[in-house]
Amino acid sequence: MPELPEVETTRLGLVTRVVGRRILDVVVREPRLRWPVPRDLASRLRGARVDGIRRRGKYLLFDLSAGHLLVHLGMSGTLTVVPGDRPARRHDHVDLVLDSGDIVRFNDPRRFGAVLWVRDPDRHALLAGLGMEPFDEAFGGEYLHRASRGRRVPVKQFLMDAHVVTGIGNIYANESLFAARIRPSCAAGRLSRERMDRLAGEVRATLSRALAAGGSTLRDFVGSDGNPGHFQREYAVYGRAGEPCPACGAAVRASRHSGRATFHCPACQR
Repeated sequence: MPELPEVETTRLGLVTRVVGRRILDVVVREPRLRWPVPRDLASRLRGARVDGIRRRGKYLLFDLSAGHLLVHLGMSGTLTVVPGDRPARRHDHVDLVLDSGDIVRFNDPRRFGAVLWVRDPDRHALLAGLGMEPFDEAFGGEYLHRASRGRRVPVKQFLMDAHVVTGIGNIYANESLFAARIRPSCAAGRLSRERMDRLAGEVRATLSRALAAGGSTLRDFVGSDGNPGHFQREYAVYGRAGEPCPACGAAVRASRHSGRATFHCPACQR
């Protein structure tokens, strides 16, 4: 599933080509996504000017004059800007036709994504309960330490809880915990303030490096320009079970926690 770096990479690519443009038309070929595409979406968007594009966690918000278009990429979705005369392919479910002649095209083979109309994002059920953004000024070890008190859940599960920190999925939780030298199965509530300080710093550093690489492409992800990300080349532990740890040479171990693949170095992470 695209995580914060992939969604932010998509947003940055869209901003330069979409913000300030008007939506001339909307083409919905397949409305049966995770939540149905609103039947009146075309009438709401037609003629609207895109004033801005924001990210909240793993969601994108297109700011329009009368409301907001909310997009979630789901497991396999992509938003790309293509020429207006490019034929639609299989799984190209929704097009936003711009006055520039370009099309913002939503492709989603698994159909776990979403394209919705939202009037008040702060009160919408998908956004209202989201936790702090990792790049917010208030995010840090003090916040993680305070939020984790009394929590017995593994720290990896805690880090992936969107009500605590939004935007961090399985890949970047694994990589951040390795960089912080913390075992994924440690109870979050038992970690000291010092270790939480280190974890918060490594979360930001890992996400920053991923953004610089255009995110990760394991199967489907491409940015808004159609190009894949490259951060998967820098993975220290994710997907590297049995391979040597880049820090100490011990074999990386794989396990499953809460149904998710987990990777760690048994020597470096305590």
